[in-house]
Amino acid sequence: MPELDLALIWLALLGAAVLAYVLLDGFDLGIGILFPFLRDEHERNIAMNSVAPVWDGNETWLVLGGGGLFAVFPLAYAVIMPALYAPVIAMLTGLILRGVAFEFRGRTERRGIWDRSFFAGSLVATLCQGIILGALLQGIPTENRSYAGGWWDWLTPFSVVTGIALVAGYCLLGATWLVLKTEGDLQKWARQSAGRFAWATLAGIGVFSLWTPFLKADYMAKWFSWPALLYTAPVPLLVLATGFQLFRSLRKARDLTPFLCAEGLFVLCFVGLLISFYPYVVPTSLTIRDAAAPDASLGFLLVGAAILLPLILAYTAGVYWVFRGKVRHGEGYH
Repeated sequence: MPELDLALIWLALLGAAVLAYVLLDGFDLGIGILFPFLRDEHERNIAMNSVAPVWDGNETWLVLGGGGLFAVFPLAYAVIMPALYAPVIAMLTGLILRGVAFEFRGRTERRGIWDRSFFAGSLVATLCQGIILGALLQGIPTENRSYAGGWWDWLTPFSVVTGIALVAGYCLLGATWLVLKTEGDLQKWARQSAGRFAWATLAGIGVFSLWTPFLKADYMAKWFSWPALLYTAPVPLLVLATGFQLFRSLRKARDLTPFLCAEGLFVLCFVGLLISFYPYVVPTSLTIRDAAAPDASLGFLLVGAAILLPLILAYTAGVYWVFRGKVRHGEGYH
């Protein structure tokens, strides 16, 4: 019987956790960024109530991804964190700020400061997530299994453009979520906004995709060499097809399809990232097996994951099922 490749199994689990975080927390971060553009207190209350039952559970996947990286790929964690302390701390500060704003907003009559805090925390967290992704793709220099770069290596034109593209993408997720969960004038506004952010997101994907292969020769070979083109070419084609279906569903005033298409764009982008990253955890310095913990540790942790992951999935599915349907004025917490 072939021996299990525990490092590869854990890579798949952590990748799934990161993807789940982006798909689930992306739309409520998008709601926060859209918050100042909602037209009145009534619409802001409905938007807040649409994510109130799920936002904190969505962030569970970020904890799983970050904690899993520390436990499963400790060398990668030891290299990544010194390189990205500033954007990581800024991201966590943004998430804390929006969480505090979320709770305090419903318990005060003076909501302006908390509305602005909710927006600022969401924007900072999203922008930093994109910058972190861009910095990872650029590669992190290492020497003797330690970070060998400077304090500001993470801040480059590519990482900033990646952050801006992610802001547009999360706004698209937030707008399509409002299309799904609301009705009337707010839904109409959300549908129009989703169309604008769809164009911005596709433009961001295009710039990001064209820029990435020029960062490293390894990326260029993976995307444009033969026979690699046989499995990489379908990804941009599927992005175009999904974008077309997104615009079509918005024109036909569908409720669910735009949100599924927006999520589909992120899934396809994630597939593209996997193609660029593999077999590295830190491109192009540390491979999966270079950075992995001993097999005994990975096996022990896998037992815990086999128990906890089904519970997290069941809880998440249950919450979304219970709070399905439209959110109307007067319902919820705010």
